[in-house]
Amino acid sequence: MYKPKFNIKITLIYKIIPFLLIGLFAFTTNLSSNPTPKTSRVVETTVVEGVESSYKSLKTNNFELPQLESFSNALEGFYKLKEKGLIQKDLLTLVDFSLSSAVKRLWVIDVKNNIILFQSLVAHGKNSGNEFANQFSNKSESHKSSLGFYTTGETYFGKHGFSLRLDGLETGINNNARNRAIVIHGADYVSESFIQQNGRLGRSFGCPSVPIENTQQIINIIKDKSCFFVYYPSKKN
Repeated sequence: MYKPKFNIKITLIYKIIPFLLIGLFAFTTNLSSNPTPKTSRVVETTVVEGVESSYKSLKTNNFELPQLESFSNALEGFYKLKEKGLIQKDLLTLVDFSLSSAVKRLWVIDVKNNIILFQSLVAHGKNSGNEFANQFSNKSESHKSSLGFYTTGETYFGKHGFSLRLDGLETGINNNARNRAIVIHGADYVSESFIQQNGRLGRSFGCPSVPIENTQQIINIIKDKSCFFVYYPSKKN
């Protein structure tokens, strides 16, 4: 991991990258249903280069960088959802379930200013795996985590205290999240002390649980229509 240094001209270029990406996604949407292979390759290459440039210029704020692959998937999806009006804030929460539950695998990123605001431990469902998550479900009572893109909803006080509802945006993947009560909440089994004793975090019933001491801060930042993405590498990736 490193934090590159850039001169003023390059910094200005990176500041306009998000606007270029929005334009590119809009352009892609307006293409005919059967674009020429050459046109498709040009657009795809340009988008990938823009995402990689954003990654390289991402200000870490003394946190660790997420992996490029998970970040790329998250940012591309963010701009598509932003264009459709499904999210309102320039915030992206990335959860990378390809990583061990013993490391901080949740990032909150300010996309507009290209800076990491927060990095945290986060739990997966008890039936998704032990130290590593590798099984996922959209079904009620599965006690598994769900992947994909969500929009954050409203806050409430429940049995786990201050919590945040999530609405899954992908049919068959996570659209049952609200019915399953898949929410962000604090849990005492999400802590460094639990990891030291067990070699991994404790597990939820499918919720992306976070440390109790960080719950309010994380929820207050990302609530009310921001993008929340749970990543896991697929065969096509």
